[in-house]
Amino acid sequence: MNNDAHPQSLPHVAVTGAAGFIGSTLVDALLRAGHEVTAIDVRGTTDRLAVRNLKAASACDRFRLHNVDLGHADLAAIFNGADTVYHLAGLGGVRGSWGAHFVDYVTTNLTATHRVIDACEQTGVRRLIYASSSSVYGAITRSSREDDATRPISPYGVTKLAAEQLCLAHATRSGTSLSAVALRYFTVYGPRQRPGMAIDQMLLAALTRTPAPLFGDGEQRREFTYVDDVVRATIAAADPAVPSTVINVGGGKSVTMLDVLHLIATVTGSEVPIRHEPDQAGDVLSTSADLTLAEQLLGYRPRVGLLEGLSRHAQWLTATLNNPTTETPAETLETTR
Repeated sequence: MNNDAHPQSLPHVAVTGAAGFIGSTLVDALLRAGHEVTAIDVRGTTDRLAVRNLKAASACDRFRLHNVDLGHADLAAIFNGADTVYHLAGLGGVRGSWGAHFVDYVTTNLTATHRVIDACEQTGVRRLIYASSSSVYGAITRSSREDDATRPISPYGVTKLAAEQLCLAHATRSGTSLSAVALRYFTVYGPRQRPGMAIDQMLLAALTRTPAPLFGDGEQRREFTYVDDVVRATIAAADPAVPSTVINVGGGKSVTMLDVLHLIATVTGSEVPIRHEPDQAGDVLSTSADLTLAEQLLGYRPRVGLLEGLSRHAQWLTATLNNPTTETPAETLETTR
């Protein structure tokens, strides 16, 4: 990462969940563009993946990391001076949201979002961008439009829908200066994808010959979106011309999991060993995004097709497997506790 000052003066921004898969990719893109970036993430210098994800950013003098919990930190002090807050922190995963762990999803996805909103309003943040999910739609029979009914079928989806509605409730109330855009991401993949996600597991299975789980018969359809496309749309949502609303961000095509297995075999030259598992509660049969509004408001069209995206992901994963000692030492991360 180039430490030199960028010739163009761009607004100071903040990113929650900055050490995560999408968050760290967003941070890198914002720094390349010339922004001063305040990063917030509960994961500290002992988390190997967090350190790796922020390796490039930590070398930039326009980057500042606050290793704090959104549930307890003085967020107003952290957000002070920020024009835009990208709120990507959250607890993911449909299957883990059932039962006793639901309270963790409420705390992380809803209560923490409320604290972020309050801090934005206190400090005069202009735009809050919230990372929502296609899970808010629930079972569908056609490509989902933003004005379709939202009927999530998992507790995770319920918390994401509640959080995006909370953002918009604050953004549309009388007298507020805060605007908000909730982006409904459709199954994001690519380099740095967190372990346990389907594509990462299947690519790893093909490369290491260790079976990956396939839930159901493989005919479930998903719209996969490459992380660089998601980041482009997320940055575009900061444009002042974009109103407070919800917007789909997808990859442009819905495919079956069996299609994905075939493409991974093509990319890696190896069949994916599979361990068949039963259908899981909360998993929808299909996701598909209508991207009309994204094109109208964000100028967004996905650029990276699934075959190319899988190839990039596989190259990154191969390099990671072949170079296990390339992690950045934990002490190189600057943290504020």
